[in-house]
Amino acid sequence: MTTLDELDKRILQQLQVNNALSNQELANLVHASAPTCLRRVARLVKAGVIAKQVAILAPEQVGAGLTAIVEITLDHQATEHQIAFEQLVAKEVAVQQCYRVSPGPDFVLMIQVADMAAYHALAHRLFANQANVRNVRSFFSIHRSKFETALSLS
Repeated sequence: MTTLDELDKRILQQLQVNNALSNQELANLVHASAPTCLRRVARLVKAGVIAKQVAILAPEQVGAGLTAIVEITLDHQATEHQIAFEQLVAKEVAVQQCYRVSPGPDFVLMIQVADMAAYHALAHRLFANQANVRNVRSFFSIHRSKFETALSLS
């Protein structure tokens, strides 16, 4: 784990709100010089603290308005079977997140697709055709009241 000082935290808080800030805008907001900000951000990227710099899209605006939360239970839970399942879902763009969980199911997936027909096709491809998938339990979002990507740095 990387040790973060107060300036690092201020930089990270600002970048979590708006990663499109120019270096000068960022420096002004965190009360540091532009060269200092540039060095700090580069260090945070190199250390892996900043894992990705992305644009977060509105799913309903790009034809991916159905969110499915899916619990998966495998027949065989040995590490190699879990890794094989993770590799399978990693190839699927619609699978936004994959978590190994305990207790309960083996995995929880967050899936974003256009509609139920698209979900059905994905479920058939990823789950029904896999001999090691024992149980699939799907929940469909009818309303998203909160969605955040920012982490607390306190």
